[in-house]
Amino acid sequence: MLWFTKGQGRITVAGVTRGYTAHNAIYIPAGVMHGFEVGPQVFGTAVFFGRDNAVTLPDQPQHLRIREVHAQQEVNVILDMIQREMDSTTPAHDRAAGHYLGLLGVWLERQVVRAAPETAPPDAARRLVARFTQLMEREFRKGLGVGEMAAKLGVTPTHLTRCCRETCSRSAIDLLQDRRIFEALRLLSETDTPVGRIGESLGFNSPAYFTRAFQNMTGVSPTAFRRSL
Repeated sequence: MLWFTKGQGRITVAGVTRGYTAHNAIYIPAGVMHGFEVGPQVFGTAVFFGRDNAVTLPDQPQHLRIREVHAQQEVNVILDMIQREMDSTTPAHDRAAGHYLGLLGVWLERQVVRAAPETAPPDAARRLVARFTQLMEREFRKGLGVGEMAAKLGVTPTHLTRCCRETCSRSAIDLLQDRRIFEALRLLSETDTPVGRIGESLGFNSPAYFTRAFQNMTGVSPTAFRRSL
């Protein structure tokens, strides 16, 4: 869950791009494609619930604009208490953090219910892009191109790209490349896997192609990025 307290930008979740600003809460279930812009004036908190947690959470992504001051204050207090317990060395601090995490799940559930009347049903284009991002999340490591994914979805690559541009102002190949590079960033940061093997595992046909694609998106080579950590 992302909770923004200052600044603004754009976030893409499951192939749909929307603007975010202060007092926006965005919940992203595990395995859902996402990416967002973070400028120098953006502040907030990211909470990673983990795959094996016992907290009841929404099944679908949520973008909530929290207008009530009381609800804004409530989530700020819960997040502060989670951080305080995580930083603490007092007895049972881990269990206390878990209970506060449960309260955060309750807060999120209530905000989803309150926002339900404002949520418009997805149109055909959004439904297709959602299916595309779900397929992409499962198979982006296999080296499949947009044409092959479009075939699996039963549409033409042109129609798929048109729908992607309609929902998030980006092409299908841009979304696919974003997901591959996002995973490359994670692997470079969190593992010791050789750069060449990372590129190969993400479906890049050659180390040169991987380096070029990575540099086009990040401004640095994969090796330079890892050295900067």
